[in-house]
Amino acid sequence: MKNKKRIQGIVSSTKSNKTITVQVEAYSKHPIYKKAVKKTHKYYAHDELNECKVGDTVTIEECRPLSHLKRFKLVSIDKKALESIKVAEEKIVEEMLHEKDDTETKEAE
Repeated sequence: MKNKKRIQGIVSSTKSNKTITVQVEAYSKHPIYKKAVKKTHKYYAHDELNECKVGDTVTIEECRPLSHLKRFKLVSIDKKALESIKVAEEKIVEEMLHEKDDTETKEAE
């Protein structure tokens, strides 16, 4: 059996059903300027149970072509994201509204 490529990256999108988009960052030196250059590559992977969320660190493995773009499948979720981006944005907006209400009540007194 042939060795299959395993890649670790961060989930950047889960909009499609049973599909995740994983971004992998790699650093390399520029041949002339010797500066570290960051390159990102996007992989589409199959997530059978739709268990991944944006921001999770996952490991994906090469497999047979599952669709036009999907060539990888989800092996494991290595690190869960602390909270989803939408939830974090909602919390920030609520905090800002409470602060605004507090300042208005102090000014009224």
